[in-house]
Amino acid sequence: MKNKNLIVLDMDGVLIDVSKSYRATVRQTAKLFFKNAPSFEKLPEPLFPLTDLAAVKQSGGLNNDWDLSCLVINLLFNLIEKPPVYERKDPWDRYQETISQCNVTALTEFLRSTPKPLSTLLQKSGASKNSFIYGLYSGDVGSGNIIKQIFQEVYLGQGLFEATYGLVPKLYLGEGYNHREQLLIDKNILEELAVNNILAIATGRPRAEADYPLDYFDIRKYFSEVLALEDCFKEEDRIFKKEGRKVSLSKPHPFMLDSIANNRENPVEEYFYVGDMPDDMVAAKKSQAKYKGIGFLLSAPDKESLKKELLRAGADYIIEDIEQLISLMENK
Repeated sequence: MKNKNLIVLDMDGVLIDVSKSYRATVRQTAKLFFKNAPSFEKLPEPLFPLTDLAAVKQSGGLNNDWDLSCLVINLLFNLIEKPPVYERKDPWDRYQETISQCNVTALTEFLRSTPKPLSTLLQKSGASKNSFIYGLYSGDVGSGNIIKQIFQEVYLGQGLFEATYGLVPKLYLGEGYNHREQLLIDKNILEELAVNNILAIATGRPRAEADYPLDYFDIRKYFSEVLALEDCFKEEDRIFKKEGRKVSLSKPHPFMLDSIANNRENPVEEYFYVGDMPDDMVAAKKSQAKYKGIGFLLSAPDKESLKKELLRAGADYIIEDIEQLISLMENK
């Protein structure tokens, strides 16, 4: 009897539609970052198109949407005449006092007059890092990481943020954007795939944020294994303690894919990884288990652009919907 295929799926953009949750959270985080700046109320709403944000994310090299938020804020901050950075020991004091001197009038005019402001700024400035901005992206929530904290406040909402971190939100008191998420794949299709294949998940989400949609949409039962951000951190810590080396095992590193492959007791026919970002395809290509990368276009705002990037990153297949995945597996 033929062995089953192992299909590992990314979560964001493959299982879960995050255009109104994570992507919108990045945009809201960027806006709230400038909340105490003079002329803040003149900033456009929305701040920039999500299609423009998607193009920046597709550029690669970003482990998660916290990294993306920091990059976006850094790009926008390039348009502000640099104020003195107040050298306060407390990062929130340093942040608030500095931002209160940042007039955003020029930034507002640029955002209103430029169709793709983030892409334009990225092309101009590249990956240059402002020390003030990246100084506020260090540590964790509650220990100085201002950008990550704003993001978590928006994504989780006041109640869940307080329950998770034991802190009162600083800038956002509304409902969490996590409630805006929707399932991209019909549960009947997941069930059909799970009968004929072994399904697993490799996601850059923190464990709690991966667990939430799995339980809310009642789809955990279809997956034999779920690897999340903490699994990377745990192995990074082990390597550091044993070898003294600091490594990053988040995608595009293939750590999660190979871990799932190595955890299989029974033989597997072929290995596949379904993702919607170029870094997903790079991880598949780098994997010791020789995963085939399947680029998924369903939730992409610009499908043609993403298709080109996925193929450039080494995708073996491109599919536009999950029915094509079923056909692909049936013909293997």
